Amino acid sequence: MTSSPHTITRRVLGIASVVTAMFGRELQAQSMPSSSRNGPAKSDVRLTVNGQTHDLALDPRTSLLDALRDHLGLAGTKKGCDHGQCGACTVLVNGVRLNACLSLAVAREGDSIVTIEGLAADGKLHPLQEAFVKHDGFQCGYCTPGQICSAVGMLDEIQRGVPSAVGDLAAAPQASSVEIRERMSGNICRCSAYPNIVAAIMETQGKTEGRAG
Repeated sequence: MTSSPHTITRRVLGIASVVTAMFGRELQAQSMPSSSRNGPAKSDVRLTVNGQTHDLALDPRTSLLDALRDHLGLAGTKKGCDHGQCGACTVLVNGVRLNACLSLAVAREGDSIVTIEGLAADGKLHPLQEAFVKHDGFQCGYCTPGQICSAVGMLDEIQRGVPSAVGDLAAAPQASSVEIRERMSGNICRCSAYPNIVAAIMETQGKTEGRAG
């Protein structure tokens, strides 16, 4: 059976369009700069971490968490959910607690960043670190750096009179265990060491002035 001229034309046009598209993509790839083919160009970033300045060349999409762990070797800050839901990556930025996985490293240039490695001073543990050891505020220890950094920032919030997210829990010089649990609710301990964590924080109230970074 002989195909009609219209059928042949459609078939030829279809093959031609496929071949053109393939060659077009190949030519486009060859004409692209190498930086575009391999990802975005690097950005120069200066980060101040634990009092030391670091000049880095980073993919602009690099999170603060990955910059700390993969580029500065500060593995104390943990990667948990990588979605800002577990608090394992909590650090202090200008004294305020922050989930490092939710911030781009390039956005933190000019800020003062403190990680768990930077809390101890002059060879002496931070009061919260001592309290966590005393009250056994950890089991596997994976969430502990984020718990401690978050607690340092939280106690500073209380001292500065920052109100709680829950309206009936007003900020006070000495927070109750209920308020501490609410303020620390963004930090998950899968080992469920919460009573010991709260006990460590309760004991440390009033001992951390000026230690939030």
